[in-house]
Amino acid sequence: MDLFALTRQLIEIESITPNEERIGAFLLERLDQLATRFGGVTERIEVEPKRFNLFARFGDVPIATLSTHMDTVPPYVPFREDDDFIWGRGACDVKGIIAAMICAAEELLVSGERGFGLLFVVGEERNSAGALHAARNPRGSRFIVNGEPTENRLAIGGKGALRYEIEARGKMAHSAYPELGESAIDKLLDALERLRRLPLPVDPILGKSTLNIGVIGGGRAPNVISDEARAEIFIRLVGDSAETRRAVERAVDGLAEAQFILEIPAERFGELPGFETCVVAFATDIPAFAGAWGKPYLIGPGSIQVAHTLEERVPKQALRESVGLYARLMRQLIHS
Repeated sequence: MDLFALTRQLIEIESITPNEERIGAFLLERLDQLATRFGGVTERIEVEPKRFNLFARFGDVPIATLSTHMDTVPPYVPFREDDDFIWGRGACDVKGIIAAMICAAEELLVSGERGFGLLFVVGEERNSAGALHAARNPRGSRFIVNGEPTENRLAIGGKGALRYEIEARGKMAHSAYPELGESAIDKLLDALERLRRLPLPVDPILGKSTLNIGVIGGGRAPNVISDEARAEIFIRLVGDSAETRRAVERAVDGLAEAQFILEIPAERFGELPGFETCVVAFATDIPAFAGAWGKPYLIGPGSIQVAHTLEERVPKQALRESVGLYARLMRQLIHS
């Protein structure tokens, strides 16, 4: 398969979470082609209505599995290309990686390798729904190579994630008589200021934990004292979450309620000789797999610093190199 053409085709299919149905159908067709040529087996694994994981197996039991997600963040950014880069939503997170994994699988199969699989899942960008479903339905894999943009370095550790919705309640009143009401927005702002001042843990390998206020809203009109306000916060974990969770609850106490949404623990990943290593600050699907698909490794082309932006892109040279890296890594794991 043509690596750049496949990347372009994938980017041109909008797959913002939870709209993965079209890209899933496209990829199933490509995996079926590989399975027909090389004697593999493909599965469409239902997760939710119109949302499904894909698994292709080559050999009786997969020793190692190449895996990544099919969904992207909003907004959709169209495909474009120049001499050095492929641009667009998913170029590095994660359409280019899917294409590289499929091309690596083809390279392995042409050389006679068997005993591996390809797993593409839904929902990583929101709640890891596909990986959680896959964890409940393993296929015997001893190793899983997860694809995320690490600049083609093997990540040896990654930060986790802790997500909350913060909700404040008040009492509506005419803004000319604020004493008759209670501003939920004022209470929310005070709670968020407390959260911003929280001392957060530091890890010698993963670095410092960070907090982001990603979404904020509330109120009815400029001349109405607000009776409701809300925010969504995201904390990057570097270790055990227990004290951080207690600190969040204490910070908002008396002002708002902190509704726990999601936790992905900080992780340590596998490393192998001959691969350059790094540590990443972002969360992945790996904790959701919970070891059910084997020991995890994390590697992929492109930089996370341009993922989730309007300037998302992947260097063509890095994309080419990743095909060989995935094939080499899989050979080492299959024969380990």
